[in-house]
Amino acid sequence: MSDNATLLQIKVTRLNEILDSLQSAAVAFSGGTDSAFLAAAAFRRLQDRAVALTAYSSTLAMEEQSDAIKIADGIGIRHLMLPADEMDDAGFRQNGPDRCFHCKKLRFGILAEWAAQNGIHWIIEGSNADDVGDYRPGMKAIEAIPNVRSPLLEAGLTKAEIRTLSKEWGLPTWDKPSAACLASRIAYGLPISAANLAQVEQAERLVRRFAAGQVRVRHHGVIARIEVEPAQMQNLIDAGNAKIIIKELQSIGFPFVTLDLSGYRMGSLNETL
Repeated sequence: MSDNATLLQIKVTRLNEILDSLQSAAVAFSGGTDSAFLAAAAFRRLQDRAVALTAYSSTLAMEEQSDAIKIADGIGIRHLMLPADEMDDAGFRQNGPDRCFHCKKLRFGILAEWAAQNGIHWIIEGSNADDVGDYRPGMKAIEAIPNVRSPLLEAGLTKAEIRTLSKEWGLPTWDKPSAACLASRIAYGLPISAANLAQVEQAERLVRRFAAGQVRVRHHGVIARIEVEPAQMQNLIDAGNAKIIIKELQSIGFPFVTLDLSGYRMGSLNETL
C-alpha cells in the first residue's frame, strides 16, 4: 500500500470514529459531492439513525433539487425536503459580502429545529479540508449553532480524496461539478430577487447546452458574465452558438453578454472584496 493510500485509510478510519460517536445525525444535504459522500458514510455507520435534510428555496435550482432526491434515494438514506425562504431576511436580500451568513443562519436554524423536534442529536455538514482559509462567512453562522459538526473537515479529507472515495463507493457524484446556490452568481450590492435568481437559472441552463463541466453566469445587472472551463470557450465563441446564446440571454433580460476569458473560478465575485 502506498503512503498516500495509507494516509487516506487513516482519514477514513478517523471519519468512521467521528460518525460512530454521534448516536444520531442529520446530514445537511445538497446532493453535491461532499454532502453525498458524507450522507453515504453516515448511512453506513448509523443506518436508520442517519437522515438527510435538504433546505430548499428559489436559490436552489430545480435541477439540483431533483438531483438531491435521486442521489439520496440511491444511497438509501431517509431524505426530507424542508422549505426555507431566505427572501424573508433583509440582510440576505441586500446581498452584501455577508450574504452567506444570513443564508446559513436561516437554513441551519431550520435543520436544527427539525432535529430537536425529532430527537436527532447532531447536524453534520460537508465542509472539507480544502475549505480552510477560503472566504466563507457562512461558516460563522454554522459555528454559532449548537451541535453542528463537520466530519470531513475534522478527518482532514480533501476534495480530491472525497472524489476518489466516492468513485470507489460507486457514488454518481464522484465527478459532479462543484455547485453553489444561485444567489452566489449575483454581484454583491445588487439586491437579490426571485426574478434575478430565475434569470441566472435560465441562463445557466442555456449555456450548459454548449459547454460541459463548470458553468456559471454571473449577474451584473444588465451584464451576463459567462464563466466556463477554458477548454469549453471555443464552443461558445463559435459563430452559430454565440448568436443563439446572445439572443436567448437578451430575451431573458441581459442586454450585454460577455465571456470571461479567465475562465471558471470558484467564488470569482469575491475577487472584488
